[in-house]
Amino acid sequence: MAATKHAQEIKYDTKDFITTALLQMLAKEKLQALTVSQVCKRAGVSRMAFYRNFDGLEQILYEYYQPKIADVFDTIRLNSQDSAKFNSQFNFFNMFGDALLSSADRGFEPIIQQIFIEEIKKFYAPDCEGYRTTFMSAGVYAIWRKWLQEGQQKPLKEIMKFLKQFDMIRDC
Repeated sequence: MAATKHAQEIKYDTKDFITTALLQMLAKEKLQALTVSQVCKRAGVSRMAFYRNFDGLEQILYEYYQPKIADVFDTIRLNSQDSAKFNSQFNFFNMFGDALLSSADRGFEPIIQQIFIEEIKKFYAPDCEGYRTTFMSAGVYAIWRKWLQEGQQKPLKEIMKFLKQFDMIRDC
């Protein structure tokens, strides 16, 4: 059992080293310019270790951002108090706003957008063919993106109030 625990710790550390290396490299380079070999070298791990943990560089970013974004959306979705929802969003954008904006410049915005859309879809009642939820999810993402790009000029409460207008009604 001890060997298994040790192996799990090594696997976690390896994933952490790789993730950290990629995030550091993305501060200066675009995702498309980076290779697995470069990330492995920076992380101090072999390519074999990389591929034991990840299928590619995009998976690293998905696994890094998905739980962070999902936590915020879960808090918003599950908490009935507007103040808790507001605080959760405010903290999220303070922590990750710059990373979300740089995702476009660094070539990994589609990954961030995918995660956002997956989470936003959970807010709306599913429609028969998925068109409305797809439309609303893309729209909500576009609103957050615009808000961040414009330097968060409108108060967050105003954005939240605007988005509340678009509750979906199931009619299938």
